[in-house]
Amino acid sequence: MRSRIAGTGRYLPRQVLTNAELSLRVNTSDAWIRERTGIAQRHIAAPGEQTSDLALAAAREALAAASMTASDVDLIVVATTSPDMVFPSTACILQDKLGAHGGPAFDVQAVCSGFVYALALADRMVADGLARNALVVGAEIYSRILDWSDRGTCVLFGDGAGAVVLVPSAAAGVLSSHLHADGRYRNILCVPGQVQSGAVTGTPFVHMDGQGVFKFAVRVLAEVAQEALSANGMTAADVDWLIPHQANVRIMDATARKLALPPERVVSTVDLHANTSAASIPLALDVAVRDGRIVGGQHVLLLGVGGGFTWGAVLLRW
Repeated sequence: MRSRIAGTGRYLPRQVLTNAELSLRVNTSDAWIRERTGIAQRHIAAPGEQTSDLALAAAREALAAASMTASDVDLIVVATTSPDMVFPSTACILQDKLGAHGGPAFDVQAVCSGFVYALALADRMVADGLARNALVVGAEIYSRILDWSDRGTCVLFGDGAGAVVLVPSAAAGVLSSHLHADGRYRNILCVPGQVQSGAVTGTPFVHMDGQGVFKFAVRVLAEVAQEALSANGMTAADVDWLIPHQANVRIMDATARKLALPPERVVSTVDLHANTSAASIPLALDVAVRDGRIVGGQHVLLLGVGGGFTWGAVLLRW
């Protein structure tokens, strides 16, 4: 038994922050941001919105696409780096808001690889019969952990959520998952702050060594892609769509070149959404499903890399 994706969904907050608007806050420009990242705009959560609210809207879309209701859901896995609170998990909060009670619900923290990690876990639980189906969500509000005076980081990120519904399937759906981490690189992308005795200590904003991230990301994304393909007796020529983590167009382009994949087979939404961390892959997946690019029988390769460092791949047959 395997699992397959039966429905996808996404949600983006209403407020759009363009590069031109951002240039009024920090020393940057539309041309500078586009040239280095490919980003044109990003969505920003409203003051009253929580990560679970974004996840709820995306989850409802995914359930509708799968012709399911909240009462059908018996497993919820949320990938997020920006939870509603320290605890309970955002997945438990989402479960309550959705009205899907009783089944297991938990968060996965693997930063920008979070959705790949969450999907891999949920796939095994559904395929092994531990759950009848699973709601897997990537949701982030990064706008609240950014130093808006630091143009090296604040231009890169946005808020949003994407979701998928997994159901059991005798036919191939999720072909394989491949997950890795190396904590030796934890300091090149991190938020080195914490709460102690009711006060924030350290730095509660995203810190990034841009060059270090770029070199590491391009190397491991290409490696884990080849690992997934080799495990299934496939080559890059068999991949219909590559959906990498939407961090930076340069990282995405370099990864595609290493795999000898033409740009037209890479799903890219980074220009409109920016880097939404754990939400970026399911957001891009939903866009490509709903605009008709991804159709039955195609092979779709998901690649994630993020702070930790973590990285991974999930190969799908749609």
